Amino acid sequence: MKSVVVLDYGSGNLRSAQRALERVGAAVEVTSDLGAAAAADGLFVPGVGAFEACMTGLRGIGGERVIAERVAAGRPVLGVCVGMQILFARGVEFGVESVGCGQWPGAVTRLDAPVIPHMGWNVVEAAPGTALFKGLSADTRFYFVHSYAAQRWEGGPDALLTWATHQVPFLAAVEDGPLAATQFHPEKSGDAGAAVLSNWVEGL
Repeated sequence: MKSVVVLDYGSGNLRSAQRALERVGAAVEVTSDLGAAAAADGLFVPGVGAFEACMTGLRGIGGERVIAERVAAGRPVLGVCVGMQILFARGVEFGVESVGCGQWPGAVTRLDAPVIPHMGWNVVEAAPGTALFKGLSADTRFYFVHSYAAQRWEGGPDALLTWATHQVPFLAAVEDGPLAATQFHPEKSGDAGAAVLSNWVEGL
């Protein structure tokens, strides 16, 4: 059984993430302990709310360091929702620019759409060769709730990019070596989200 730590830094749906990961067969611990986060087979980084608030909480426990160390060592990390956004270099909210983890270059910015937040079920255009979306059909829907997203990719050419559209295209998921992320909430996406989590756990 693969071990997964859900990183508790004061943000995110910790218990729903724990239940969703346990549902697909992982042994899950919810903790802020960086030793446990470093040792687990997989690290799940949740996040809800504002970019800057999440980064403040993450830095408060040294979480950005354990993410960087795991990625450098080729050990899997999955960021979800704002937990995806903070992996980028910058976040711009309400005209204020915040510094992210910097695992990927580029900025997370507000969606230019008449209805914000983007909330509800949406399809994605999965990347060819994807591991996260393996076995899922093109009409599979996932649950989103966000006003901001990465809308350009400035990272390496080998990353697998999955896109979605809410008036404008945005990154719905990235698979980049050991580092993966989804803008949607797999833990709130029913069987579709369970399949994504199962595919991730299977690859640990």
